[in-house]
Amino acid sequence: MPKVSCIIPAYNEEKRIENVLESVYQHPLIDELVVIDDASKDNTSEVVKKYKDITFIKNEKNLGKSKTIVVGVKASKNDILFFLDADLIGITKENISDLIEPVIDKKADISISLRKNAPIWYRKIGLDFISGERVFYKKMISDKLSEIENLPSYGLETFMNNIIIKNNLKIKIVEWNNVLSPWKSWKVGKLRGFIEEIKMTIQILKISSPFKVIYQIIKMHSLKVKD
Repeated sequence: MPKVSCIIPAYNEEKRIENVLESVYQHPLIDELVVIDDASKDNTSEVVKKYKDITFIKNEKNLGKSKTIVVGVKASKNDILFFLDADLIGITKENISDLIEPVIDKKADISISLRKNAPIWYRKIGLDFISGERVFYKKMISDKLSEIENLPSYGLETFMNNIIIKNNLKIKIVEWNNVLSPWKSWKVGKLRGFIEEIKMTIQILKISSPFKVIYQIIKMHSLKVKD
């Protein structure tokens, strides 16, 4: 069976990361856990250090998600990567299995989650094109790490989508009907959360124009595989 490295970037997630770690720690389909604390100001590191046999890295300064992911990829040892956000609520080991199995069983080239509280139109079309939970072969991005390092923090998923489309990779969308991804307003308050949402949108549009985003969604939808 192919071996999977799970990479979890985290920033100020002491309240949520433990539940995420419980879903992947000693999971039979995961060979390696790599957690990168992106210079958190809270006790994220202390929570992670309670778990043994995890590759733990702490950035000396905050690098943002894209650069932090590259740190994790460089530290990983396996051919299949699993990118997992550190703030998910309600995630279980079964959710993890559901996302990994289509790739290791070679039913898809990449699997992407669709969470319970994804925007309603994402759920209507059955695709969250900026979902952070993805399982795929490392070779998909291994020669693109220098480009990823130079992306804005919220540009990673859109950049990956371009690779998926260019190579006509088969996509399996896995519905996580019990999993929530906290809105930024839940984490940092309404005003700051709103500002962060706007910042995320601007950074995404730096990678792809609105027309390219629409094209991504249409093309990725056509690459979806069924059960």
